[in-house]
Amino acid sequence: MSTQQSTTTGDHFSARWAVWHESRERAVRAPYGPAALVATNWLADGVELELEGVAGTWSIVDGAVVGSGLAESGYVDASGSGVGDRVALKTGEELRDGARILRAFARDDQRALRVLDPEASGRAALLGIDSYQPDDDYVVSASFRPSTEQVDVLQADGYVSRKDLGGKLDFELGGSAFSIDADHTEAGLQVVFADTTSGVESYRFRFLTVPAPEADGATTIDFNRAYLPPCAFSDHFVCPTPAADNRLSVPVRAGERNAIKA
Repeated sequence: MSTQQSTTTGDHFSARWAVWHESRERAVRAPYGPAALVATNWLADGVELELEGVAGTWSIVDGAVVGSGLAESGYVDASGSGVGDRVALKTGEELRDGARILRAFARDDQRALRVLDPEASGRAALLGIDSYQPDDDYVVSASFRPSTEQVDVLQADGYVSRKDLGGKLDFELGGSAFSIDADHTEAGLQVVFADTTSGVESYRFRFLTVPAPEADGATTIDFNRAYLPPCAFSDHFVCPTPAADNRLSVPVRAGERNAIKA
């Protein structure tokens, strides 16, 4: 390849990364992006609780998040209609309190009411995302091996869940061979990883979406698209942390590093 061709290819690679980076910054700084989450209120089955900054009392009934005493709250449902005295929210369903959103959340058999506020101080302080410059040395070939194994997942708040493992991604990086856990998603494969920069020059762990593998398991990992988990923007998220195999013994100076805050 000529020097001119190499330069053109590199410029295209950097330009595509810049578009991705800009879209990420728009997403995290959006009115209801991750920095807008101000509370995850865990609820108890059949026990009515008062929540700070939220009208009425809240509990779990038959797996739904149930609020009572809301007739004078001014809350509206997804259709814009005012709610009555009692409302039951399935996972993902929402109420509006002015600009705020109250959203039902589930983790295994646990339920919570989340509060998102576009006026959150954390969102106001978020200026952007500090990232490494794109480097095609961090684009590596990989092979995916499906698995039927079940694994424990430690989440950021100390909770341990059990799930089916999608499989293993085998690849080489920095002269070392790795085999890391990956899960199936609609977008391909999802990876949670840390490396020797984590907690030092980058956030303590990062996420990565990998293209769905071909029939023979072949795929490509682009660490330049590594991105910060939601808990990097709000402490009220309960992100999964990396498994032991996903803590890489080499530095990954690619992708997002840290949230930039005022």
